[in-house]
Amino acid sequence: MDPKTLLLAGLIIIGLFYFTFWFTTLMRQRAERKDHSPLTPTPLQVFIGFITNFFDTLGIGSYATSTSLFRFWKVVRDEKIPGTLNVGHALPTIIQALIYITIVEVEFVTLIAIIGAAVVGAWLGAGVVAGLPRRQVQIGMGIALIGAATLMLLSLTGLGPAPGVALGVTGVKLGVAVAISMVLGALMMLGIGYYAPCLIMISLLGMNPTAAFPIMMGACAFLIPVGSVQFIRKQSYDVRTAIGLMVGGPAAVLIAAFIVKSLPLDYVRWGVIVVVIYTAVSMLRTAAQERALRTATQTT
Repeated sequence: MDPKTLLLAGLIIIGLFYFTFWFTTLMRQRAERKDHSPLTPTPLQVFIGFITNFFDTLGIGSYATSTSLFRFWKVVRDEKIPGTLNVGHALPTIIQALIYITIVEVEFVTLIAIIGAAVVGAWLGAGVVAGLPRRQVQIGMGIALIGAATLMLLSLTGLGPAPGVALGVTGVKLGVAVAISMVLGALMMLGIGYYAPCLIMISLLGMNPTAAFPIMMGACAFLIPVGSVQFIRKQSYDVRTAIGLMVGGPAAVLIAAFIVKSLPLDYVRWGVIVVVIYTAVSMLRTAAQERALRTATQTT
């Protein structure tokens, strides 16, 4: 059987195991808590899933935009944002990966190596992030969002590396790609998207930017279910919002991939950068204010 077909089959199997695990664990946890609250997401939560995954499929990313919308509409508590992003965006990302791995050419060893490294990083990172207190999540996400905005800015202004034409790498370059992908996989668990830094990495390695799509979407599709297991076990996510992302995302992916395909997105990217920076500063300010309030309370 063709290796790419095996990879796609493996992704489908992982997705089925993941959603089975999520459903059974969620039902058990609700039974233990005697929780009968509704699971149906609000229209706003579904809308966030749709709009963020629409732009995600076109290469902008969904984590930074989702975080900004969560905070703007006060949908998810800060400490639960990383888990909600990972649990909720799993299905749309798997669909993206199935599409782009199928239609875009990339050297198979490069693809597998980068995906594998991202999965390892996600598993290690999720175990840490899922147990972090609220303030540490706020600080970590604030710094991560500033880093994401910086990478978006470099890409948008052309200050980053010039794109190459290769569809894969070997030797030292492959080793560098694996190491970077492992770090990016861990950072995904904190809520910083994989796409922008992956595009920069691909260009630095002299690869064709088009090859980044199956790489970054494939990596996220495998790492998100693996990392999300930790958040689900520790109940460190907002259930209804995660379901809203899962419900709203798939239709947006299909529309963006097969109907829209491309848009003049430069103005959108500039807007995303501004919003992400604002969200990062807001999150860091909130962390500082909560620390000051806690200190004042303890001294009185």
